[in-house]
Amino acid sequence: MTRITLIDPSNATTEVTPQLDQIKSTFGVVPNMFKAVANSPAALNSMWGAFGALGSGRLGAKLGEQIAVAVADRNNCHYCLAAHTALGRKAGATSQEMAAAQAGRSEDPRTAAALAFVVKTVEERAELSDADFDALRAAGFDDEDIVEIIAHIALNLFTNYINVALDVPVDFPGVKLTRSAA
Repeated sequence: MTRITLIDPSNATTEVTPQLDQIKSTFGVVPNMFKAVANSPAALNSMWGAFGALGSGRLGAKLGEQIAVAVADRNNCHYCLAAHTALGRKAGATSQEMAAAQAGRSEDPRTAAALAFVVKTVEERAELSDADFDALRAAGFDDEDIVEIIAHIALNLFTNYINVALDVPVDFPGVKLTRSAA
């Protein structure tokens, strides 16, 4: 059971109603994560705005979802793993591609370089070397792409922490974590 109230969109404050309406329009329903975050209008604005901005970024939806599952697996976030696996499939990734991304791997060299960077960034708390950036550049990523990758990591850390800390009930088809809890 969640540790805070999930805001029922039909009883939401006028401050969060426009965002919840947009979220419902996008997903067909308001997922539980957004119902939890709706307790804070500022947090909801931040999260929904970041999803919108990064969703129209240069990296594309498929890579964004692959990044999301790699981060979710490292943070033991069942909610984000389930949600982003489903969204990755909608963005054109195969089940195999999403499972590989969850483990931080890809058969595509460019995606593999991005996911290796993501995994190292999360596991090393952003203590990166010049070689880590050189590997991204060698795979075809420029400075704009690199900053966008880091922004995806940050957004997913935000959502992971919300869902894990608040124990938000998963309302997407479940996906098993590939790594054990640290």
